[in-house]
Amino acid sequence: MSALQALLLASLIANAALVWGYLGERDEAIAARGDVSAKSQELAGVRGAAQACSTEVGRLSDLADKRLLEASAARREAAARAAGHARRADQILAAPPPVPGDPCASAQVRVDGWLKGRTQP
Repeated sequence: MSALQALLLASLIANAALVWGYLGERDEAIAARGDVSAKSQELAGVRGAAQACSTEVGRLSDLADKRLLEASAARREAAARAAGHARRADQILAAPPPVPGDPCASAQVRVDGWLKGRTQP
C-alpha cells in the first residue's frame, strides 16, 4: 500500500466519521425542534387555560361584590328585626307577672298573648 493510498483511506475514514457525526447532530437538532414545538403548543394551551381561569375569577369577583351588596341589605333588615325582637323581649321580661304568685299561670297568659299576636297580620 502506497502512501497516497494510505492518505486516501485515512481521508475516507475521517470523512465517514464526520458524516456520521453530522447526521447524529442533525437528528438531535430535529428532535430538539420537535420538542420545542410540542412545548410551545403545550405552553399556548396552558396560557389559554390561565386566561380563561383569570376571566372566570374576575366574573366570580364581580358576582361576589354583587352578592355582598344584596346581603348587606338583608343583614340590615335582619338586624332591625332582631332589635325589635330584643326590645319586645325586654318589655316582656320587665313587665310584672300577669298572675302574681303563680309563675305557671303567668307563663300561660304570656304565651296566649304571644300566640294571639302571631295570628294577627
